[in-house]
Amino acid sequence: MIVSMKNYRQWIWRFQLTRSWIVWTILLIAGCQQTELPDVPVDRTPALLSDWHLLNVKDGGLLWREDALPYDLNTPLFTDYAHKLRTVWMPEGTSADYREREHFDFPVGTVFTKTFYYPKQEGRLLQTSSYDRDFDNRGLNLKNVQLIETRILVKRETGWEGLPYVWNEDQTEARLKITGDIRALSIATGRDVTSFNYVVPNKNECASCHASNHTNKKIVPIGPKSRHLNKRYQHYKQGEDDQLTAWQQSGFLKNVPDDFLDAAPSAALWEAGARDNLTHRARSYLDINCGHCHSPVGPADTSGLFLQADETRTRHLGICKPPIAAGRGAEGRSVSIYPGKPSESMMVSRMQSADLEKMMPELGRSLVHEEGVQLVASWIASLEGACSDNSFL
Repeated sequence: MIVSMKNYRQWIWRFQLTRSWIVWTILLIAGCQQTELPDVPVDRTPALLSDWHLLNVKDGGLLWREDALPYDLNTPLFTDYAHKLRTVWMPEGTSADYREREHFDFPVGTVFTKTFYYPKQEGRLLQTSSYDRDFDNRGLNLKNVQLIETRILVKRETGWEGLPYVWNEDQTEARLKITGDIRALSIATGRDVTSFNYVVPNKNECASCHASNHTNKKIVPIGPKSRHLNKRYQHYKQGEDDQLTAWQQSGFLKNVPDDFLDAAPSAALWEAGARDNLTHRARSYLDINCGHCHSPVGPADTSGLFLQADETRTRHLGICKPPIAAGRGAEGRSVSIYPGKPSESMMVSRMQSADLEKMMPELGRSLVHEEGVQLVASWIASLEGACSDNSFL
């Protein structure tokens, strides 16, 4: 029996096949074969980033592997105003198991890449929140960005491993730097220029953030959780789409509840002018920037200050909470958060500091995130009550 292509496409539509299966079926019927992609070396550690075969510098762009997915987070971790390109890849036939609150359960062989870069114009690196000039229709446009580093997070048989790769000035290759690196950079905002030392962490420092369980000290991903991924993404080849849907349709995510798009938690967009309310924005910011350490099982568990998204106890959120061992970081302030008084709140003073003995977060930045400080200060200013009346005990 001969079936016309028109009827065949209607048949596909009626059965609601995913985009990836549509492409696969059409290619199969047409007798076409895709070029076989090189193997991803999940069982070894290449000295060059290009040998991972996950990111490719070609024709003035940084392109991701065809069977990988780029992704983004609602509110990302602050890293000295750097922009980030994130991708995820999994071995063929494998998927991550959906989890509502924690990071997804990823299969052995999963590889994440996170490339840190700055927009540039007329030779100057720019401090901007806009991604408008970063991408073209293929990937990162290297005429408009300066690559700094790419971090690999790979799940081996023995667990997750983090690896830092540093880009050369020509943006042609990144090389493994187990001991990390320091880059002297200057970024411009209008006529103002800020100079600082950008620190690429060494291999062991990856565990400082990613070993979020202080007991087992196992490295795990931080960003790929439902609440952080629950947003739309603009740079898929097929155009804009919902990220969780794209992960599911690509085969990267399984065991997803039927109503997950309606029921899945969602972190806020932190920036000023975002649709989310002030409390949600501030709590989401503290969750991604601080919650992996400040949790009941994190490296800062003894502080009693817990900043993950699902914490509801006001005392553990820092409201009217005296410090356990803040040392110089307290700077005369008696509590982490004083309702209505950001200037008397230790949380704000530590976020405002770039002193290694005082600042929080204590790793991952050399600069103060002024906009993040303002967000948290505005939230604290909106809180009602007073520590002196014991209303927050």
